[in-house]
Order: sequence, then structure tokens, then C-alpha cells
Amino acid sequence: MASLSFLPTPSSSSLSSLHNTNPSSSRIFLRTPSLNFRAAPTKFFSIKAQSAPVLTQDDLKKLAADKAVEYVKSGMVLGLGTGSTAAFVVAKLGELLKTGELTNIVGVPTSKRTEEQARSLNIPLSILDDHPHIDLAIDGADEVDPLLNLVKGRGGALLREKMVEAASDEFVVVADETKLVDGLGGSKLAMPVEVVQFCWKYNLVRLQELFKDEGVEAKLRVGEDGKPYVTDNFNYIVDLYFENPIKDGYAAGKEISGLEGVVEHGLFLDMATAVIIAGKTGVEVKSK
Repeated sequence: MASLSFLPTPSSSSLSSLHNTNPSSSRIFLRTPSLNFRAAPTKFFSIKAQSAPVLTQDDLKKLAADKAVEYVKSGMVLGLGTGSTAAFVVAKLGELLKTGELTNIVGVPTSKRTEEQARSLNIPLSILDDHPHIDLAIDGADEVDPLLNLVKGRGGALLREKMVEAASDEFVVVADETKLVDGLGGSKLAMPVEVVQFCWKYNLVRLQELFKDEGVEAKLRVGEDGKPYVTDNFNYIVDLYFENPIKDGYAAGKEISGLEGVVEHGLFLDMATAVIIAGKTGVEVKSK
């Protein structure tokens, strides 16, 4: 720190001669200690930005499934869908039954896989023969167009799914945002057609010819063992892969159903009452 030092104050007798005194005779001395201006070493700090957790496709499916279960009330008869998204719905129903938040519900499964899962969670089950009126069905979808028409059945359960969901007062679909398309067939993934085993190749050729303008490729579905995939109803599935979206879903469905040996197709038209879409920005509900 700098210090100040003063010379003695001149006496009164000498004040008169102050004007004649050399100005330097009354000086203020500033004693400043030597300062070291050597710069301190620079320190660098690394800050890592904490990014928001990335939601996986399964995370999105679970979000949609949890939202769909909010439609369920105690005492309902429920159609239980098939597939990876529907499995989250069934799991949530099992949780709510276990905690007592839901009571007295009955599930009508759309596949053997769903039946096995529901039984493992102690969900009471029935069939359409005994419960022909279903309050609510919840299921996933492979494609959803802007009018809430669907492609379903890549899990192989399209016949039972359509039967159960057609018998339901409400049909709520759960999906993630990757399932949204501008037109059915637009994902270029399989649109399934369930056919009897008898002369399946005959129907495969007819299906491919039926949609030649859409650039369709028809393939028999096979399992991991390389053998034809067999549905719960002991039928085969011919998968149609469209190069271009189907122009008229209603006309296409009618033409497919008109082929002898075709059991059911994966076009679910004008059936969904609400679609719950989970995306990276949240959950959106679309309804008619």
C-alpha cells in the first residue's frame, strides 16, 4: 500500500517568505512499494452441457399406453390388443388391478400372446362368444393416416384384432410418431393379408396383380426358422409392400376381400375413435 510522508510545517515567522521559497521545499513524498505485475497463470474451465434425455421408441410407446389407460373405468369389458405397444397397455392394466385402482374389468384378448401376458398379470379374461359387447378396445397400429385410418397386423393378429375392435363402442389406438403417414402403405412396410393355406401362392399372385399400378411386391411371411408364418387361426400371411401409397383404401379393402381364400386384410378403415401419438414434444390425442 502507498504511504504519505509530509515535511514539518513551516513556522509563522517564515510564512511571509513562503512565496519566495522554492516550491520543492514543501513536497509530498509518495512512497510506493514495488509492485509485481507478473500475470497470474490463466485457468481454463470446461463446462459440459447437460442435454435432455433422449426418449427411445419404447419410451414413447409407454407414454402413449399410459395415456390410453386413462380411458379405462372400473367395470369395463376391454378389448386387449396385440403387439409391442399393446403390451405396455396390458402391463399398466395389471398394475392398476394389483393396486386396486381398477376393479371388476374383463379383458378380451386378440391373440394367444396377449392372453398369456394378461393371465400372468391376473387380468380376468373372456371371449367374444361370452362378451359380444365391448366397451373399449386399446391397440397399437403400424400406420396412421390423417383421417385416422390404419394399417394393422404386422404382429400377425389382424383377424382377431379386427373382430374385437369392430365389436367395441370405442377403439383407442396407441402409437409413436414414427407410425404417421400421409397415405396408407406410405411407410413401404408390410400391409398384411391373411389367407388360407390352401393354394396360397395362387392368391399371392392375384394380390400382386391387383395392385400392380401401386408397384406392389407380395411376399409370403416366413418365421425365423424359414417356414411359413402360421397365425393363431392356422392361416398364412401375404405381406404387400407398396412403392406408392394406396389411392383409395376403401376400394382396395373391398377388392382384397373379394378374393376367394382371403380371410382378412390389415386395412382398418373408419374404426378408430381416438389415436394417441407420443412424440419427442409430448403426447397428442387425435379424435374424430
